Amino acid sequence: MQKSILIQNNLIMKFFLFLLLPGFLALSSCGSSSKINTKNLIASAQLQSTANTAINVGSADFYLQKDGQIAMVMKINIKEKANSSVAVHFHEHGDCGNKGDNTHGHWNPTKENHGQWGNPPFHSGDIGNISLDKNGNGKVVITTDRWSVKEGNINNIIGRGIIVHGGVDDYKTQPTGNSGPRIGCGVIEKR
Repeated sequence: MQKSILIQNNLIMKFFLFLLLPGFLALSSCGSSSKINTKNLIASAQLQSTANTAINVGSADFYLQKDGQIAMVMKINIKEKANSSVAVHFHEHGDCGNKGDNTHGHWNPTKENHGQWGNPPFHSGDIGNISLDKNGNGKVVITTDRWSVKEGNINNIIGRGIIVHGGVDDYKTQPTGNSGPRIGCGVIEKR
């Protein structure tokens, strides 16, 4: 008798798990905190190889969020750097000439030390290291109030250069992070 009650209870429990688990999983994947609004594209940059500007190595799209912040979706595609990481920074000038050297130094409107994004102090353009998969693809999403597209604002990102470095950022060496050569470059343009 006890064995049949245990079997019956076990079947009932499995039945409820079968019915409830998919709904629970669906609800748990609806977290809105990681979602960004990609309807209001306000700026973008196409990233080209500094060795051959005909080769696209990525893109950055910037979206205005309802709360006034800006979200960036950056995608990197560098097959030669597969299974590694590359450092990315915003630079002062939007000129990719001279293999990216014309972008000059890191963009740092707040005059802070170089560091790791989200761990003050850091430059407003310290995007950081992006891990690339076995195909050389990587992605980073950042949402912040440290950027603007308004002319005259100190934190205006329009016209800034984006540099993809061949090495990783150590987040310590001032003012650059010792990130290696400039292998990709793009300019942030208003849309």
